Amino acid sequence: TGATASSPASSSTTPASTTTIASGHHATAVEQGLWPLYRWDPRLTEQPFQLDSPKLREDIDAFVQRSSHLSLLSHREPQLNPAYHGDSLESGIAQAHEALEQQRLQLQASGQAQVDLALLIAYASDGGNGKAMAQQLERKTRRRRVRRVECMEANACTLEYLGEFDAVAFVLSTAGQGEMCANGKHFWSAVLAASPEARRQIKSFAVFGLGDSAYWGAGTADSARYFCKPARDLDQLLQDSGARRLLEVGLGDDQHNNGYQGAFASFTEALLDELEVPAVAGEDDGGAGGSAVVMVDEDVKRASNYLRGNLLESLADETTGTILPEDTKVSKFHGIYQQDDRDVRDQLVQAGQERAYSFMIRVGIPGGVCTPEQYLAMSRLANTHANGHLKLTTRQAFQLHGVIKKRLKPTIQEINRALMDTLAACGDVCRNVIANPNPYQTAVHAEVLEFARRLSAHLKPRTQAYHEIWLDKKVVAGHANTEVEPLYGPSYLPRKFKVAIAVPPMNDVDVFAHCLGYIAIVVNDRLLGYNVTVGGGMGMTHGNKKTYPRLSDVLGFVTPEQAVLVGEAVMVVQREHGDRVNRKHARLKYTLEDLGMERFRSEVEQRTGFKLGAARPFRFESNSDRFGWTEDVDGKFTFTLFIENGRIRDALKPALDEIVAAHTGDLRLTANQNMMLGGITATARPAIEALLCKHGLLQQQDLSGLRLNSMACVALPTCGLAMAESERYLPSLVSKIEALLEAHQLRDEPITVRMSGCPNGCSRPYVAEIAFVGKAPGSYNMYLGGGLAGNRLAKLYRDGVNESQILALLQPILADFAAHREPRERFGDFVVRRGIVAPTLAGNLFHELSNDVNRAVQTPSGTLDIYW
Repeated sequence: TGATASSPASSSTTPASTTTIASGHHATAVEQGLWPLYRWDPRLTEQPFQLDSPKLREDIDAFVQRSSHLSLLSHREPQLNPAYHGDSLESGIAQAHEALEQQRLQLQASGQAQVDLALLIAYASDGGNGKAMAQQLERKTRRRRVRRVECMEANACTLEYLGEFDAVAFVLSTAGQGEMCANGKHFWSAVLAASPEARRQIKSFAVFGLGDSAYWGAGTADSARYFCKPARDLDQLLQDSGARRLLEVGLGDDQHNNGYQGAFASFTEALLDELEVPAVAGEDDGGAGGSAVVMVDEDVKRASNYLRGNLLESLADETTGTILPEDTKVSKFHGIYQQDDRDVRDQLVQAGQERAYSFMIRVGIPGGVCTPEQYLAMSRLANTHANGHLKLTTRQAFQLHGVIKKRLKPTIQEINRALMDTLAACGDVCRNVIANPNPYQTAVHAEVLEFARRLSAHLKPRTQAYHEIWLDKKVVAGHANTEVEPLYGPSYLPRKFKVAIAVPPMNDVDVFAHCLGYIAIVVNDRLLGYNVTVGGGMGMTHGNKKTYPRLSDVLGFVTPEQAVLVGEAVMVVQREHGDRVNRKHARLKYTLEDLGMERFRSEVEQRTGFKLGAARPFRFESNSDRFGWTEDVDGKFTFTLFIENGRIRDALKPALDEIVAAHTGDLRLTANQNMMLGGITATARPAIEALLCKHGLLQQQDLSGLRLNSMACVALPTCGLAMAESERYLPSLVSKIEALLEAHQLRDEPITVRMSGCPNGCSRPYVAEIAFVGKAPGSYNMYLGGGLAGNRLAKLYRDGVNESQILALLQPILADFAAHREPRERFGDFVVRRGIVAPTLAGNLFHELSNDVNRAVQTPSGTLDIYW
């Protein structure tokens, strides 16, 4: 390993050249690029010799840095900490070669012979857990030299094909109310319809199920009935048909300390023992004793070569509308999610056709401020390259939906030509840094916007993969370009990392719902610095009390000059201490819970080299947007438009195109999915107002307080995680709740209502006064009692309710609110004061319903709001 290939100049026919170079000029020739070296890498089967010239590497690095405008933008003030730099190319290759050699010696010493067995692993999985475990079993059996191993979706299997294998292992997740996942439904239907003789074509089988024993309530009959039902049903049916059962059905429970993994590890070993597949020497799936399992996402990140993966190959494959499974994870770092239309999924699968695959592209806008030209560029792309809709997100980004694979690259190139990008809009990195678009304190807002952009650029990944894949900035000499990720390393972060900056008195970014937050401390219209918050996050898993939303804690005070370095340090602490085994426990909120605030602060201060100051007083009034006209301190005007659920479509889209084309100021995307037309001069205002009036957009303030404060995630039909409708359903549900409000003269009351199609909480439902979180089609968990300023979590009021139940439950509560509210009391505060729900004053008490236990918490404010 590490051998140098002979150059023609060093052959025996040119002794003079060999002598001259050997006598002292070899290094100089190589350094000058006159005699490039090649290194042999045994991992590369097609081109094992790769150029390794320091001089050419430097030239290529310089070229890439010069030619990529995105690199220039993101490296304006890099402020990189040399302590975080990774290893060199040479040491990385040496380590890889050493690992390969150790594997070879271990295999040679073990004398492991090939196992004469044909094994098929069939999975059904909506969220990816079942698929990941099936692939884990596939890797293990391949390492153990099983002769034939195949792993595929259950829907791709026929009973005749399964009959070709000696054994079949089924790994089945549970959907909805004990249903088979979509990519196993048609297989299940075929098995049910088949005769017992046809089912006995399966020579031998074993079934493992993934479920949650408390999903429908701990100890309830529904939870017992639906727990791992697809796995139990298939196991029983095949047994009854006379197929040979290798071992009892395995049941993985998300409620266990190690989730499904512990049960699956036992199931795997029992299965391989039964099949007489011996372990190989040195086998270890990671962790002490091999009992822990490294998550598939971590494997993919490490093997991606700094986010390259096999994306170029996936994009070039014209036989399918999808990309490789591992590339679906890598592509997220590039701001791309693979999706399919779930409205037509079953029909296509039943017809034997590929799913209707397309991609979502997210464009992060640091601070949410863009130009009219950039907005119009996105609007044009929505028409020409996507589904005709432009989506504004809850984190100040644009999203395009329905982009087919062959249009991905031209779409991203057009986005970059408009001086925007998609890099790090998704994935396990610092995502778009959002900031408060506050029209009331424009001078401070300008400083905050500049800080948001600077922080976003500083925490951006440095990989050149984005430019190579999408912008055709080729590295022309194999692997000669030495990649470095100073802040991330080759595995990036354990999970996504979200940052928000708020300017009191408005908390319209929900700063406490983010991993890292900055609260501007303003005295006499001057920015003194920021209170830094850490540990917020929305996501959880239904029925799993070890997962919960959490509001952040105040870490301390920093000056504007210290703010970027502190943000870097917080992210690096998460990189080093975050959980890389259990992704449900991998967000910074759990890292903070595990370490404790004192140690976390100490870790941050060790990396910054200075102590954080004591937190300064602050006060928030609302997390809503202010609609209509406002005047800024510079004499210009801002008009805030309500965009229902952030979806710009139908007649609204050409209307906004016309208005924005005439607009000469800026546009601000809010974290509540709305849009501001900012920087409108007094002379330009009449023309803008006339256009707003023409398209019926001046009357938006006449909408109800509930609708103006409503927000939903995308959910169906494109989100693969959605368990129920959200964006498509909330507007009609709001209309029905409005009728209840009007009956009690509450139509204009600003009540926040949010809906999420799954418990991941992209619409930040857990800080809403009323929230609905999808659990199954037409079924939602109903939460009440969040703080109007985003300063208190909501509490579960009813589990698994449908529309008629929602309206019946809200009717008496709204009547009580109208009759017994105190002056200026908000709805969320009212339901807590009346004892309708307990106040959630700590994230780890989110699932605790006892009023006494919740009220025993001492908050920093000393009130039933966590913060003022």
